[in-house]
Amino acid sequence: MNSTSFLSLVTIDKQSTIINIPSWFIPIDIFMIVCAVLTMLFTLIFLSIIIVDKKCHTVPMMLVANSCLIGFILSLDIFGMTLFTIHNDLKQIQYQDSFCVFRGYLTYVGCAILYYSFLLQAIYRYVTAVYPHCLFWQSVRFQMLVICLTWIFGIAYSMHFLFTGQIVYNPDNQICQMILQLSISVIYMTLCFYILPLLMTMVMYFNIVRHVQAMSKRVIVANTLFRVQRDLKILRRIVILTMILFTSGFPYALFMFMSFFNHIPKYHFRIAYLFINLSSVLVMIALFQFTESLKAFIMKRINAWSAIVVPTVA
Repeated sequence: MNSTSFLSLVTIDKQSTIINIPSWFIPIDIFMIVCAVLTMLFTLIFLSIIIVDKKCHTVPMMLVANSCLIGFILSLDIFGMTLFTIHNDLKQIQYQDSFCVFRGYLTYVGCAILYYSFLLQAIYRYVTAVYPHCLFWQSVRFQMLVICLTWIFGIAYSMHFLFTGQIVYNPDNQICQMILQLSISVIYMTLCFYILPLLMTMVMYFNIVRHVQAMSKRVIVANTLFRVQRDLKILRRIVILTMILFTSGFPYALFMFMSFFNHIPKYHFRIAYLFINLSSVLVMIALFQFTESLKAFIMKRINAWSAIVVPTVA
């Protein structure tokens, strides 16, 4: 063996470590890749419909498009994370590539913006129901402003984790994340993108329920009551979407709480991100089911194709 080959082997050995992995790693990795691909596919279809269909060029659909866009970015990031994980698992090595920390940072950014995107939809429905005459709050310009602010917040709040070196490589889980432990950063992260948007969405929902109940006891125009009830129905659907995200994030929150007492499973991130990745698919399916404009466009195309295929077969 010459000196060049020896130096190459030494370099590889310093960068990676050979390990034995449990048999369930690879099926879980493949499942997560499938979920990420499905989410990317759904979001791209929804975004294409919103761009092409002029009936979708409204403020509410702009907010839906915002959720789809960040959903695509987040699923693309998770797709890259999972490819990195399955590569290391198949080769049975522990190795951190140059983009690992950035992918971890992008995960925190994407999760925060996704949660707040549904909060923006809830706020919009609350404003249109309770303050219908405040047209500026319902305008495209104002909604674009608050969308930009949520993106700036999501990008900025996570920079603290990135530049202080708190996002580190976890070899057991083949992922770069913050260490789950009792710390100000972990509590700050949980409050910012997990608890705060959920609580605010629930506050909007219960306030609009009280508003509808109060209106039902008064003599008002039927169209006004119908409009408010419609907004309440849509807001209830947004709450369902938020609860799907909340439920999927519960394992992560549970492991974080367990870490405060130093009792945490070895493969906690793998388990937590399995639920998060699955929820992304469920959220997009529910979003399609709850968004009448998307359903109407798809059904129109299906009916058009059916009308073409049936005469051809006959």
